This record gives sequence, structure tokens and C-alpha cells, in this order.
Amino acid sequence: METIILVIGANGQLGSVLTESLKQKFGSSNVIASDLRSREGYEGSFEIIDATDINRIEEVVVQYKVTQIYHLAAILSAKGEETPLRTWDINMKTLFNVLEVSRQHNIDRVFFPSSIAVFGEGAPIENTPNDAYLDPATVYGISKAAGENWAQYYFLRYGLDVRSIRYPGVIGYQSLPGGGTTDYAVDIYHKAVLGEEFSCFLKEDATLPMIFMEDAIRATLELMDAPKEDINMRTSYNIAGISFSPAEVVAEIRKLYPDFKIKYDPDFRQEIAARWPKSINDSAAIKDWGWKPEFDLKSITSTMIQKLKEKYKTGSKNQKTIVL
Repeated sequence: METIILVIGANGQLGSVLTESLKQKFGSSNVIASDLRSREGYEGSFEIIDATDINRIEEVVVQYKVTQIYHLAAILSAKGEETPLRTWDINMKTLFNVLEVSRQHNIDRVFFPSSIAVFGEGAPIENTPNDAYLDPATVYGISKAAGENWAQYYFLRYGLDVRSIRYPGVIGYQSLPGGGTTDYAVDIYHKAVLGEEFSCFLKEDATLPMIFMEDAIRATLELMDAPKEDINMRTSYNIAGISFSPAEVVAEIRKLYPDFKIKYDPDFRQEIAARWPKSINDSAAIKDWGWKPEFDLKSITSTMIQKLKEKYKTGSKNQKTIVL
């Protein structure tokens, strides 16, 4: 059976890069990108989908004979706290729509992204295990924790092959920062390259798990490639990249920009970050499908600065990030 992939939420930070990787792997004609708005200059099939409309999702699935769905659309942590009930409604309704269409049309595999936002004060702050108690403190985290259980339910009840990763903060040069809890780790590199002072909304020692975009994409593809019998975690897999604090990023940046300036002005996002893990135990992902990160803070910093220098030199712009 030919693999035909539908990406819902293809314009976001993760979706925009993942879509291109899927096109390289499966062929442009076998990947259908979708979002609320079209993407200027996109090469390939693009459909306008409001994921709260189950009929529209079904139309596209039937039209293209879709076999896999990557459901990336969601309202995230910082934005979600502004409108909690709307965030819950949209995040859960879009997931239910994807699960139901997938069940009814025998979709082969579904990808549902989760997040370290599912963890709260009940989880160990260091080396947080996959089976830690989940007591999230944001509506985004609550919706992701609920989504993990629904993913497992659809697998146990209907045999639907839903797979999931709990992403740490994702760092990429492909998009502009948008103001979320882990977003400082993107914005800080932009400010360094532009020669501007950076105002950090977290404390200097606020250590959080992070992952470079290339590692995040590779982890996603490796999970979805793994044989069904090897997937033993039907809620979501922890994955770890590297943990660091703002002060550690600054130290690395100053090796290249000695005069880089930063001031610390913690806001409500520091309260969110304080409830999240400092480091993640991803032994289940290592054991089940061979996960291993390739980028450390030094290589992340050098790549981010190199790519951003190229971007600003050419004057290119990109869409805002989707952040945790």
C-alpha cells in the first residue's frame, strides 16, 4: 500500500520543517500539507483545513486516499493561558476529529505530538521518567495529558496505531520567535546575531529540556518508521535532547559574541517553567526504537548562529514559531 500522508498544522514551527522532510522521504506528490491558511510559495499539494471541522478532514482523507495523519495543530502553553476554555475546546475537538476519521477510514498510522508540559509538581524534576505522575499546571499540558490517554484508548479499543512524542522545547532557525515558555532559546540567538541586548523572561538558572529541530524531526520519523510490535508506549514517549539554562546559552554565545548583553526580567512564564522537569529520562525511546540525539549546546549554538547570519544577510523572513 502506497503511503499518502496528511499533515494538519503544516505552517507551524514543527509542521513546516516536518512537511519538507516527509516530502523528501516519501515524494512531494505523497504528502498533503494543510492549515487554516495557505503558505505562500509552497510547492506541492496544500489544502485549507480547519481541524475543528471533521467533515473537511474526512473530505481530504477520502480525496487523496490518505494512509497516515500527522496532527500538529494546537493552541500552546503561553497563548493557551490567555483563553483556557477555548484552548481546551480546540485542542481536544481537533484531536477527536482526527481520531474518529482515522478509525472510520482505517488510517494506518497517526502521529500526535505531546509535550513536557504534561508534567507538573508531582513528577521528579530531575531525570523525569516516562511513567511519572501527570499533574500539568497549564491548560495546554492538561489537553496533552488527556490526549495521550485518548490515543492509548483508541489503540486498545479500536486498534488504531497512534504514536506520540513528548517534545521538550524545540530550537530551530527556520522560524521567528513567538513568545512561549521555551521561546527564549530561539529568540536569544536572533538578538545575538543582530547585535541587540536580550531581555530574558526566565531566571538565569532556569534549566529546561531542549531539543534541536533536526533531532526533533529525526525522532518523529524514526518513531513512525518503527515496526508496530516495537511500540510499547501507547500514551507518549519521552525524548531528551539536552538540558540547559539561559546562563549556559549566554556563556556559549559569548564565545562567538563576547560583548553580547542580557538582562533577566522573569514573568509568568517563569512560573510555568518552574513546574516543568529539568531533565528527561528517555530510556523507553532508546530501548524501543533506538532514539539518540546528535546535537549538544555547542553544535546547536554554532548552527543557529551560522544559519541566522545567512538568513539576515539575505533579508529573508519566516512565520512565527510554535513553542511550548
